[in-house]
Amino acid sequence: MKKNIIITLTMAISMLLFFGNTIAQNEELSDAILTNKIEVIDFHSTNRCMTCNAIEANTKYTLEKYFADELKSGEITFQTINIDEKENYAMAEKFEAAGTSLFLNVIKSGKETQINLTNFAFMKGKDKLNFSKELKSKVNKQLKILNRTN
Repeated sequence: MKKNIIITLTMAISMLLFFGNTIAQNEELSDAILTNKIEVIDFHSTNRCMTCNAIEANTKYTLEKYFADELKSGEITFQTINIDEKENYAMAEKFEAAGTSLFLNVIKSGKETQINLTNFAFMKGKDKLNFSKELKSKVNKQLKILNRTN
């Protein structure tokens, strides 16, 4: 009798843990799918040139000046990733980033669209005003697409 009770309790606890965990995972997945956002990602190596440093500085400046509310809400995020660090290899590979690279990763309804801005960044990197003006335009364009209802 005791054995049956222990087995029944063990099964009940196991099922509760399994289904509770599955529900939590499904909620996290649905939150991730419903989250629309733009990730601005600046990949770099350990040793950077003046232009590489300017790209990061001008990207930060632009985002903080024109997209402060979106940064605060999480609709836009900014991250710098050192591709020389082992823990970042997979992300660098996913974006095919080598050395300094600038990307917008637009996530809408769980679908990611990667926009490579590296050529733009190197062409305008040392010109803060033009860099900022063009990056602002590119981000605004993606925000409009992101917030469009289909």
